[in-house]
Amino acid sequence: MDSNTKFEFHHIINNIQRIALYETKARYFLVGSNNSQTKFRVLKIDRMEPRELNVVDDQQVYSREEIQNLLSMIDVGNRNRQGGSGSPFIPVASAFGIVGFVRFLEGYYIILVTKRRHAAMIGHHSIYKIEDTALIYIPNDGVRRAHPDEAHYFKMFQSIDLSSNFYFSYSYDVTHTLQRNLTSPAGGIPIPPDLRPFLVNEVESADDLFSASSSNVTLENSENSLKFRKSPKKYLGVRSSPNQRFVWNSYLLKQVESILCPDWILHITHGFVSQSNVSIFGCSAYITLIARRSNKYAGTRFLKRGSNFEGDVANEVETEQIVHDSGVSSLQQGRFSSFVQMRGSIPAHWSQDISKMVPKPPIGFDLSDPFAETAGKHINKLFARYGAPIIFLNLVKKREKKIHESQLSIELCNAIRYLNQFLPPKHHIEYVSFDMARKNNQKDVNVMKKLAKIAHDAILRTGIFQNFDPYFQHKNEFILGKPNTIDGHGHLQTGIIRVNCVDCLDRTNTAQFALGKCALGFQLYALGFIQEPKLEFDSDCVRMLENLYEDHGDTLALQYGGSQLVHRIKTYRKTAPWTSQGNDIMQTLSRYYRNTFSDAEKQHTINVFLGLFVPEENKAPIWELPTDYYLHHIVTPRKNIQPRKPLTMWWDKEVLEVLPRAQNELKRTYMQVLLVQPRDQIVDAYQDYYQPLRFSVLEDLFPYKIRNAVWDFMPNCTTDYSPFIVRARPGRRSEESTSRGSIMKNPSLTGQSSTSSTTSSASSGADSEETDAEEDLGAPSDTHSTPSSKDSVKTTTFEAMFPSMHQVYGIQPEAPNPGDLRMLRRFVLIGRNATQPSSTEILNRHSTTRVLFKKQIGIKPVAVGADAKNVYEKFVKRGLEASTNLRAADHNKYTQYVTDRTLEVRDIRILRFGSCE
Repeated sequence: MDSNTKFEFHHIINNIQRIALYETKARYFLVGSNNSQTKFRVLKIDRMEPRELNVVDDQQVYSREEIQNLLSMIDVGNRNRQGGSGSPFIPVASAFGIVGFVRFLEGYYIILVTKRRHAAMIGHHSIYKIEDTALIYIPNDGVRRAHPDEAHYFKMFQSIDLSSNFYFSYSYDVTHTLQRNLTSPAGGIPIPPDLRPFLVNEVESADDLFSASSSNVTLENSENSLKFRKSPKKYLGVRSSPNQRFVWNSYLLKQVESILCPDWILHITHGFVSQSNVSIFGCSAYITLIARRSNKYAGTRFLKRGSNFEGDVANEVETEQIVHDSGVSSLQQGRFSSFVQMRGSIPAHWSQDISKMVPKPPIGFDLSDPFAETAGKHINKLFARYGAPIIFLNLVKKREKKIHESQLSIELCNAIRYLNQFLPPKHHIEYVSFDMARKNNQKDVNVMKKLAKIAHDAILRTGIFQNFDPYFQHKNEFILGKPNTIDGHGHLQTGIIRVNCVDCLDRTNTAQFALGKCALGFQLYALGFIQEPKLEFDSDCVRMLENLYEDHGDTLALQYGGSQLVHRIKTYRKTAPWTSQGNDIMQTLSRYYRNTFSDAEKQHTINVFLGLFVPEENKAPIWELPTDYYLHHIVTPRKNIQPRKPLTMWWDKEVLEVLPRAQNELKRTYMQVLLVQPRDQIVDAYQDYYQPLRFSVLEDLFPYKIRNAVWDFMPNCTTDYSPFIVRARPGRRSEESTSRGSIMKNPSLTGQSSTSSTTSSASSGADSEETDAEEDLGAPSDTHSTPSSKDSVKTTTFEAMFPSMHQVYGIQPEAPNPGDLRMLRRFVLIGRNATQPSSTEILNRHSTTRVLFKKQIGIKPVAVGADAKNVYEKFVKRGLEASTNLRAADHNKYTQYVTDRTLEVRDIRILRFGSCE
C-alpha cells in the first residue's frame, strides 16, 4: 500500500432509526428505516417456535418504492392464504430501536424502544434517553406452553425501569470516552484485506467494490456514481467495537448479535447524561457530563461491596466531563476537551451484615488476601484502560473511637504499598488519604479548599484531553496531558483519578465535583475562554457545574443506594440552609427502608437482566436461592485453571510496556470498516441531524433547548454578563466566616455570594490549619507554598490588560534599521513638499491677508469692466473644457521637460543606491 496514503475516518451512522412492527399469525416483520426514511431493511421473526428464537435478516437495502411493493406482496399473500377473510397483516407498534431478546421459562420476548428523548449532543451526534419500552411476546398463542413461574419472572423483569437513565446513540459510541472516539490507534485502523487494493488502485464505480467484497464493503445507492480514484487521502467509515463493561443489554443481544446487520444493534448504557450551555458573551460552550455504570459486579448498596475474584468492584462508575466550543459543531473539525474520572468500591473481599437492622451494619472481611491479588487484578485493568498514573483518592475515615470503616483504609493502604514494590518507580500507584468526614466536623477547616488543592495536584499528573493544539500565549505549566504523537495534534489524558468512600455516594460525589471544577478551569483555559485556569465559587459557571454534579450524584445514589444524596456539596461548603436538614433526614430514612426491604428483589432483577442467572425448567427460581455469591464470584473448575503467574508479577507485561498510554486505547478492534465518501449518508452526521431536504424549525432542535447557565443562574439585577465573575453583594459573609459555625442560605437559590475566592488552582494554597496525615505513595513532593495576604492581592497593570503582539500571536515586528529610517524621512519630505506650500509662501499669504483686511475697511470695491469679465470667463472656460488648439512648439517643450525630469531622477537614484544591474 502507498505510504503517502492518508486516512480520515468518520463514525458510521445506523441505518435503522425507526422501526415498524407488523404481525401475521406465523411471523413478525420488523421494517427499519434510516432517519430520512429513504433506505429500509426487513427482519423476520418466526412465531411458530414455542421456545427457540428464529430470526432472519435478508441483508438487503430497499428503497421506499421497493419496501411498499414488498409489504403489499406480503399482505396479499397472507390474505389468499386465509381465504380472503380480512387482513391478518396488521401493524402492531412503532419503535426507535431494539433493546434485545429475553426468555424466561416459556418463549422469547422482544424489547423495543417506543419513546426516546434527546439528552445531549456531541458534535452533530445525538445521545438519546429511553423514555418507554414495550415487551412483546413472540410465539403465537396457539403454540404457547404455559409455566407457573413465568408471570413472576415477567413482573420482576419489568421492574427494571428501562425508562430510568438508560442511554444510546445511533452514531456516537457512548460506551467509550471522547478521547477514544477521536484518536487513532497506534497501528492505524485495520483495513480489511478486500479493501486494500482499492485504496491505491483506481476504481471506476461502486459496482467494482460490490463485486470485490460484499461482506466488508457497504456502499449506499445514490444519484452520483461513487468513484474512488487514486488520491493521497481516503475516507473510511468505522464502527468501533463497544466497551462491553458498560453495555447493559449485551446478554439481551447475545442470541442475535452475530447474525444481524450491525444497523439493527443498539448498545445501551446505564448511568447519567446531562448537558448545559454556558454563554460566554454570545459564544456558547456546551458542558456535558456522562456517567457510565459498569455491569460487572453490579448491584445494590449493602448486597454488593468490595470486589469479586476478577478485580471488578461494586458501584464502579466512569464519569466524563466534556467541554465543546460550539462555534464549529462537527465532531472531526470541532474543538473538544474532556476529563475522565471514576468511582468504585475498595478492591477487597469485604461485606456488611444486614441481618441486624442497624443504621451502620458491621464491616467484615470475607476472605484474607495477603498478597493483594484482587487489588492487583483491579489495578491491572485500570492500567490497561486508562494508562498511568493511577491515583487513589480515599475519603474513608482514618481515626475512629470505635473501629468501623477505618479498617478499610488500612486494607487499601497496605495493598497499594505491597503492589508498588514490584512496579517501576515512575509508574507507582499514588495514594492520597483525606478524612473528609472528620475534617468537615471541625469548625475551622475548609474542606472544599483542601479538596481543590488535592484536585489541582492530581490533574497536573493525569492531564486532560484536547483535540487541538494549544494557543501560543498559553503558559507551558498549564498545558496538560501527553502530546498526541499518533495524530499529531492535541494532548491526551493518561491515567485516572479513582475516588472512593465507603458507599461511593455522598463524599465521593463532592470530591468528584472538586475534581470537575478544577478540570473545567483547565478546559476553558485550553479553549481560550479564560486567561487563567481558575474558576471562582459563586460564579454562574461553577453554580451550573455544581447543579450538574448534584443531579449526577442523585441519579447514581438512586440506582445504587435507593435514595438521593444525603450530604450534598452545599453541606461540605457549609452553605446549606437549615431547612435542608429535614430533607436529609427523610433521604436517610428512605435509603434505610429500601436497603432493608426492597434491595433483595432489586438485586434478583439485576442478575436476571444481566444474564448472571438464566431461568431453567428444572432449576430453582432465583428468589429461592439463599445467596447470589456464586453468580458474581465464579469458581473456575480445577481442570480449567491456567498456569499461575508469579505473585510478584501481578501486572500484564503487554500493559506495562506501553505505559503511560493505555493498552486498550492503542490496540483496538472494529466491527466494521467501510470505504465511503465524505458526504455519504452513512457518515454525514450533519445531514442525519438537520435533514436539509425536510422542512424543520430550527428553534425546535435540541441545541436551542439546552439549558443556558446564564439565564438559569444569573441574577436578574446584574449588569455584568460574564459567567466567571463572583456574584458577591455588599454585606454578605465569605466562606471563611461561614466555616466558623455560621450557616447561610443556599446560594443557588438566593443568588447571593457565600464564599470569597476558593479556587481550583494551586494559587489558593494550603490552609493554615493542621495538615492531614496524607499517605502519598509515589506522588511528587508538594512544592507549592502558601501565599501571603499581600501576595494574594493582584494589581492590574497596563501590560496585563494589553499584552504585546508577541505574547498573543508569537510574532513581533523588528525595529527598522538606520538606512530604512533615512529613506522613510526622504519619502515623507518629498510628499510634504509636493502637497504643502513652503514657509516663504505661507508668510507672504499671511502678510497679504493682513494688508487686505486693513485696506478693506472703509474702501469701496473696485469696479470691474466688461473686458476684464470676458478675460476671466475665457480663463474659466478654458480650464473646464481644456485647450483644443495646443501649438506644436508648446507640446515639444513639455515633452522635453518631462524627459529631462525623468533622466534627472534616474541619475539621482543611481548615484545614491547604485545600479540595479
